[in-house]
Amino acid sequence: MDLVGFLKSQFICHLLICYIFIVSGLIINFIQLFTLILWPINKQLFRRINCRLAYCISSQMVMLLEWWSGTDCTLYTDPESYHKYGKENAIVILNHNFEIDFLCGWNFCERFGVLGSSKVLAKKELSYMPVIGWMWYFLEIVFCKRKWEEDRKTVMQKLLNLRDYPENFWFLIHCEGTRFTEQKHQISMQVAEAKGLPKLKYHLLPRTKGFAVTVQCLRNVVSAVYDSTLNFRNNENPTLLGVLNGKKYHADLYVRQVIHILITFWHIDVRIPLEEVPEDEQECSNWLHKLYQEKDAFQEEYYRRGTYPAVPIIPPRRPWTLLNWLFWALLLLYPLFKLLINMINSGSSLTLASFAFVIVIASVGVRWMIGVTEINKGSTYGNNDNKQKQK
Repeated sequence: MDLVGFLKSQFICHLLICYIFIVSGLIINFIQLFTLILWPINKQLFRRINCRLAYCISSQMVMLLEWWSGTDCTLYTDPESYHKYGKENAIVILNHNFEIDFLCGWNFCERFGVLGSSKVLAKKELSYMPVIGWMWYFLEIVFCKRKWEEDRKTVMQKLLNLRDYPENFWFLIHCEGTRFTEQKHQISMQVAEAKGLPKLKYHLLPRTKGFAVTVQCLRNVVSAVYDSTLNFRNNENPTLLGVLNGKKYHADLYVRQVIHILITFWHIDVRIPLEEVPEDEQECSNWLHKLYQEKDAFQEEYYRRGTYPAVPIIPPRRPWTLLNWLFWALLLLYPLFKLLINMINSGSSLTLASFAFVIVIASVGVRWMIGVTEINKGSTYGNNDNKQKQK
C-alpha cells in the first residue's frame, strides 16, 4: 500500500472528514433556518438559495466518491439523448441493491449539475436526522410513512408543490421501496406468484402506487423518465466504509436514453418521454411491472457479457465538490487544531479527559452514520410488509 492509500485508511482521517461534514452541515442547517423568513416574501428566492446550501452538504459526500475513493464510472447511453441530461426535469428510477445507492444517485446528479436541486421520496424517519434530514426539509423533499392510506394525500400535496420549482430537478425514486436482500427477494417473489406477476431474478417487485402518483402530479412538469440500474464490475460489493477507506470501485451505468453515473456501474435503458407513461393508475402499474421485467433482462445480459449494449461515455468530473470540501476544511480545521494545542498546553487532566470523551462519542457517531447505509442493518420493510400482503 502506498503512503496516500495508508493515510486514507487511518481512522484519524475518517474522524476529520466526518468532523468537517457534521460541523459544516450544522452550520448550513442553521443558515437554512434563517432562510424561512424568505418563504412568504419570495418563495423562489428561498428555493434557489437552499439549492446552493444543500449542494454544500451533499457535494461533500460526492467528493468522497469522486476524489477520495477515485471510483471509476462509465455511462452507457444513447448519445443523441446525452445532451438533454441536466437540462430538463426528469424522474429517475433507481435500483436498490447496494449500500451506497444514495451516494451513486447524488454522483449521477452532480455530473449533470442538478445535485443541489435533486429530490427523493424518503421515509419520514430521515427528516429528523441532523444535517442530511434537515437539509432535505428545506429542499421540500417528499417524506412518507410507508403506509399508503396515510401517505397518499401528503405525498400528492408535496409533489404538486414542486410544479413551479425554479430549478431543473431530478426526482430520484427507488420503486422497490427497500434494498435487495435474498430474504426480501424470496418474499417478494412469493407475492408475485400469488398475484400472477412474472418473477424477477435480480429485483424486488416495484411498489407502483408511489410511482403512479409521482407521474400524475409531475406530468407536464417533468419531461422524461430515466430508467437506471446500478452495477459494479468484478462482483464488487461497495460500501460507505470502503469509500471512506479510499477503496476504488469500478462502476457502469446503463441508461435507456438516460445518463451515466460517476462511481458505479449504472444501467439506464432509454430516456422515456413522460407522455409515453400511462395516466391511468392501473395501466401505469402494468407499465412499471413491464419495465422491471426489461430491467431484469438487461441485468441478466450484463452478468453474461460484462457490459451493456450501448455506447460507453465518461461524463467529465467537475471540480466544485472538491473545492467546496477544501473551503470547509480550511475554515474548520484551523480552530480545531488551535483548540487541541491549547488543551495540550494547559496540562489539565480533566480537559484532556473531556477531549478524549468527545473523540469516543465522535467515533460512535461516525460508526452509527456508516451503519445506517449497511444492508444487514437496513429496514425490515420488504420483509414484514410483503408478508402482510400475502395474508
